[in-house]
Amino acid sequence: MKKPSISKPKLLAKRDKDPEVVSASDVPRITTDTVAAHREEVIGGARKYILRLGHTKHRIVSITTSLLVITLVAFLTYTVLALYRFQNTSTFMYRVTQVLPLPVAKAGPDLVSYESYLFEIRHYTHYYENQLKLDFNSPEGQQQLVAFKRQALDKVINDAYVKKIAKEKGISVSEQEIDEQVNLLRAQNRLGENNAVFEDVLRDYWGWSVKDFRRSLRDQILAQKVAAALDTDTTNRAQKALAELKSGADFAKVATKYSDDTATKANGGEIGVIARTNRDVSPQTIEALYRLEPGKFSDVINTGYTLVIVKNIEKTSDGKIKAAYIAFNFKDISDQLNQLKDEQPARAFIKN
Repeated sequence: MKKPSISKPKLLAKRDKDPEVVSASDVPRITTDTVAAHREEVIGGARKYILRLGHTKHRIVSITTSLLVITLVAFLTYTVLALYRFQNTSTFMYRVTQVLPLPVAKAGPDLVSYESYLFEIRHYTHYYENQLKLDFNSPEGQQQLVAFKRQALDKVINDAYVKKIAKEKGISVSEQEIDEQVNLLRAQNRLGENNAVFEDVLRDYWGWSVKDFRRSLRDQILAQKVAAALDTDTTNRAQKALAELKSGADFAKVATKYSDDTATKANGGEIGVIARTNRDVSPQTIEALYRLEPGKFSDVINTGYTLVIVKNIEKTSDGKIKAAYIAFNFKDISDQLNQLKDEQPARAFIKN
């Protein structure tokens, strides 16, 4: 029987040199005399990495700042070109002007905001695009847009002069006055039968929110109050006519003598039968008429740009009123501003 072979174990290769053993005596010892030096050595080594990290952070901040500056300059350049050269009226540019107080003109020493100019243009164009289906890319549309821009610029410049006069004379419009006007219109169903319809009408016809409508109404009421304050002659004529009526003068004769409405003064100021929902007559006039007893006349009523004295001649069987009125037209606010414009001329920053 063959004996099993037993392989001899392989010997590990002999190392050229045994690892060097460091004697404890060779390790630097930290003592009270050497601790400061060791600390400086450790901090010095770390300082190299800290400085390198600091340089990296500074470079990142510098690059980020540079990019932000370049972006800002590019955006401002685009904005200036879009508004002042190309007169862009888009929603985006309108939002930009709501944030950046850019001027469109000067009314004397006062700047007129570009935002107010776009506010006016956009409700004109919204109505014509959505209700009258006018294509502003067509020749007719382009011509109409030029007219709208001129009209909007004239209005916001006039508004600036109105606000200047109002400030000088202490004239203002309260939230209560706006509420009263809104409630008056709502009571006569001129703004829809409920809030939802009202908001839909504003959005569909003008592209406005309720806040936008109240803003426009505030400007309108302020202009009316300034017009009344400037045109004292018309106010005096109205008060004189009212005094004659209170003294017993015939309403028809007073209307013929004083009324500025050439269409009705010849027939004693009669304006026919008026329903509460009549939209051809001012809401203030209708409100006053329906408060009067038949045969009675009102005090002087400010309807905005006209003063009126109304009379309830008689009430018809279907609840309508046969009415007459005496109208006293204020001078156009634009004409009343001419003197101020001559003294403090306006300057537009865009061309129309």
